[in-house]
Amino acid sequence: MRKNIVAGNWKMNKTYQDAQALVSEIDNMVKDEVTHDNVEVIVTPPFPFLNSVGKLIQGNPRMHLAAQDVSAHESGAYTGEVSAAMLKSVGVEYVLVGHSERRQYHQEDADLLLKKMKAALAQGIKPIFCCGEPLEVREAEDHFKYVAQQLRETVAHLSNEEFDQIVVAYEPIWAIGTGKTASSAQAQEMHASIREELSRLFDAEAAYNKTILYGGSANPANARELFSQPDVDGGLIGGASLKSRDFTDIIKSF
Repeated sequence: MRKNIVAGNWKMNKTYQDAQALVSEIDNMVKDEVTHDNVEVIVTPPFPFLNSVGKLIQGNPRMHLAAQDVSAHESGAYTGEVSAAMLKSVGVEYVLVGHSERRQYHQEDADLLLKKMKAALAQGIKPIFCCGEPLEVREAEDHFKYVAQQLRETVAHLSNEEFDQIVVAYEPIWAIGTGKTASSAQAQEMHASIREELSRLFDAEAAYNKTILYGGSANPANARELFSQPDVDGGLIGGASLKSRDFTDIIKSF
């Protein structure tokens, strides 16, 4: 049975003090206001804050810690890289892999993303694998093929056991940070297409049980409608996750 997840990606925002305040507010709001047990909450702070943020949420079983990236290497002379073992040692449970900003600004290709997923999985960390199309692909109406190819080049090379451990996040790149949002119908259509492709790559049961998140400018005003779609299992939230009130209201949209 698939999980509902709301994950907040803080990207390169907040100072140490800001991060402490934000996660404390979110933690308290989740404890006080989220009365249902059908949603898992993930916070994804920058690397320097992982340890301290993890300690602050330790006592809340609904809250989980994720990292924004992971090295494909186990250890060694890779200045600036952070290994899966390092992340595991500070309590990281999830890690983003393949976010559109990593693909765009760091030229991360399918081969590297697969290695990163494998590195995380070897340490028991669950990858949140991001896929999605840019505006020109959407306008050319090639978005279903484009995203299916992203999955074939990466996720398809996981074992059944590894596939069971990942989360998929669909992010329409044209809707990230632009203020544009896919309609609930557009989100559902793509999520259903992703699930169909996963059923071809693995099997129908594994695909049905796979959590697929929507990652395109979700906010308190549209989250309830987005999350009500049958194949949308939650959100990978960017800007709204930096405001405790907004983020909590999105969590409460289930």
